[in-house]
Amino acid sequence: MNKYESVVIINPTVDEESMKALIAKFTEIINKDGKVEKVDELGKRKLAYDVKKFDEGFYAVFYFEANPDLITELERNYRITDEIIKFMTIKQD
Repeated sequence: MNKYESVVIINPTVDEESMKALIAKFTEIINKDGKVEKVDELGKRKLAYDVKKFDEGFYAVFYFEANPDLITELERNYRITDEIIKFMTIKQD
């Protein structure tokens, strides 16, 4: 298993309950074939440039261990979730 870090920017108009539900959903997806070590909720931040007409977003960072096959499934879920405006997954050394 490899270590990964996944940064997700959530639509800033999403309410607190929905945000917690999204984070729980992605944590559950990761835990099916890996192990979440930590989730940092960095809060609402200004974006460097507009993304999907938003100038700010709610940042969440997932630190986890998983097999490489899980990344494809995780990123597929990011893409089909309307509340996610941007994401990036990085393999740690």
